[in-house]
Amino acid sequence: MLERMHLAIVREVDRQGSLTAAARVLCLTQSALSHTMRKLEQQLETEIWLREGRSLRLTQAGQYLLAVANRVLPQLALAEERIGQYAQGERGALRIGMECHPCYQWLLKIVSPYLAAWPDVDVDVKQKFQFGGIGALFGYEIDLLVTPDPLLKPGLHFEPVFDYEQVLLVGTAHRLAGPAYAKPADLADEVLITYPVAIDRLDIYTQFLMPAGIMPRRHKTIETTDIMVQMVASGRGVAALPRWLAAEYAERMPVTAVRLGKQGIAKQIFLGAREGELGIDYLRAFIELARGGQLQPS
Repeated sequence: MLERMHLAIVREVDRQGSLTAAARVLCLTQSALSHTMRKLEQQLETEIWLREGRSLRLTQAGQYLLAVANRVLPQLALAEERIGQYAQGERGALRIGMECHPCYQWLLKIVSPYLAAWPDVDVDVKQKFQFGGIGALFGYEIDLLVTPDPLLKPGLHFEPVFDYEQVLLVGTAHRLAGPAYAKPADLADEVLITYPVAIDRLDIYTQFLMPAGIMPRRHKTIETTDIMVQMVASGRGVAALPRWLAAEYAERMPVTAVRLGKQGIAKQIFLGAREGELGIDYLRAFIELARGGQLQPS
């Protein structure tokens, strides 16, 4: 009774906002789409949408179908993709989600030997997710999530792969380059440069500035690490980065790392996966490789 096309229609109408646009995406005529859903409503003996002028509003039954569609359709797409890979003699694909902007350099150190060891596995890296990193795992958008802030949820497993310290990156001529550590008040007159991440997920705010009731003079976001470091080197602001990454840039640019507070800010990077897939050999191999001491940032 309930078919994959019904779920696809409900999801696409929600995405596109109208029957006409959804029909175009699904390569159907609007009349065929409308007929399909009317027939389903008759079979289910309940309405999926309510018309409000030119717009549609999902009923309670429609909202439930939308939730099912968002959960089931990605799983079906993944199953088809993997079966197709098996049919072509391939092992599979490993889709990695990133919630750690500065971890790309680290990830490259893992991916290179991984691809050499697993030549029949493709690797793809994603950074933007419809429902965030955790939602991407549950929604089968990705297979592994790289994150410094794991959320322990039933059905998910997170493993720490390396420890690091979050530090303040400043230019070598900056006034904070001399002291042994920076205090929150030291940043009150500074331009703080960060990645485009919500403040409540930035450690320099949650673990350093906000507990002291301090805010920087200005907060600027930059997506690219190279540009961020160049801004710091030119005296246009300060930034928070992992110590290992700050040390790499300090070797070739006039920047230096300063501890955040007397005790510093200790962090860990985790790899998260769905519990039911931890037995997949090529996924487990990536986790083990990431935990290898020779591949951890120094």
